[in-house]
Amino acid sequence: MEVVTVVNAEIELLTAIKNADILVLERMLHDDLLFNMPDGNTITKQFDLESYRSGKMKIDMIEASDQIINLIGDSAVVVVTISLKGEFDGNPIGGVFRYIRVWKQFSENLKVIAGSCTQLA
Repeated sequence: MEVVTVVNAEIELLTAIKNADILVLERMLHDDLLFNMPDGNTITKQFDLESYRSGKMKIDMIEASDQIINLIGDSAVVVVTISLKGEFDGNPIGGVFRYIRVWKQFSENLKVIAGSCTQLA
């Protein structure tokens, strides 16, 4: 695995999030994904996909900065600052968040297996 592969996967993931591209998200998120939200709730791939599929999650703007990538065997740990604006279930969401995502190489492609985000002040 190379850093450029992970950078490209991150770009593809953020584009899929902005466009609510269920097919790409389905391919990039591992079936057993666990992700901690800023409010402390842990969500699954199924919850995440359903929030896009139902139209509850809408992202108007998403931008990444300050990305750090550590390669560890067939996995990569990505820490990145994300600025976003959108809405969830009709309520505005937005701000600056620090994400950590764990990617793992599978035979077909990289998949996100875990992650977490914290809102920055």
